[in-house]
Amino acid sequence: MTDNLDLERFDEEPEGHKSGFVAVVGRPNVGKSTLINALMGQKIAIVSPRPQTTRTRQLGILTEPHYQMVFMDTPGLMKPRHKLDEFMVETAVSTLEEADVVLWLVDGSDMPGPGDKAIARQLAGLSDAVKLILGINKSDQLAPERVLTHTEAYRALAPQADWILFSALRGNGRDELLHMLIDALPEGPRFYPEDQTTDLYLRDMVAEAIREQIMLQLRDEVPYGVAVQTDEYKERPNGVTYISANIFVERDTHKRILIGAKGAQLRKLGAAARKEIEKLIEGKVFLDLWVKVEPKWRRNERALKRFGYSDNS
Repeated sequence: MTDNLDLERFDEEPEGHKSGFVAVVGRPNVGKSTLINALMGQKIAIVSPRPQTTRTRQLGILTEPHYQMVFMDTPGLMKPRHKLDEFMVETAVSTLEEADVVLWLVDGSDMPGPGDKAIARQLAGLSDAVKLILGINKSDQLAPERVLTHTEAYRALAPQADWILFSALRGNGRDELLHMLIDALPEGPRFYPEDQTTDLYLRDMVAEAIREQIMLQLRDEVPYGVAVQTDEYKERPNGVTYISANIFVERDTHKRILIGAKGAQLRKLGAAARKEIEKLIEGKVFLDLWVKVEPKWRRNERALKRFGYSDNS
């Protein structure tokens, strides 16, 4: 993905230029992807109200004349239930080792739970060279009379961290958080070209756009047992991009739910995903979706590697 940037601004890095990697960590569904998309000013990571929407580490690269901030969006830290969960947790934990700054995102509308306390214990072992910032999100959902109680409870878990109460969705305090992150970056050169905004390939982003609609539209267990692969991506002479993608589910019942009566659900998913993909590539798309059954793929290391959920893939 590229933006229409004024490249003359970036000819030379100014004195005191800052750059670094910011790991955004926290429990599932605390707003990590929502925040990164908002700070980037564009959609980098898929978002849904369901936990475990993010499965892999994704980079959001924010470049301005005086700094380059590389956000590392990570899966939510949780207790693993199968091989896919294990991969997601390992991804989040390993990201901490690469970070210059760790932004620990929590849901300020709730009091800390066991998951938050487990993350706090893990973050206590961070190197002194890593800056820790506690981002208490969802201030818009926090009643005024509970602000002090909730913020003090989270601050007690990470007394070494700078902290801020904000809303990723509404924007309250978001600019202040961005300035905190900029201040925490070390001085250094850019790691990526100024017009690069993510490390994902178009095929990956297409698959994620399709999975996002599945997370948004389907119920119960079905979305969690879905993997999507882009099988074909061709720009045709008429200017339309042809995309074929396979949607893998674990059960025949899930396949029937995803397809729907006379294919209605699949058409609805395809139409919504196609609109998102057309925004992404800024052109017309013909999207061809196929649903296949891959039993227990989340527990199968070979399948995980095939679908890209493996460090060795």
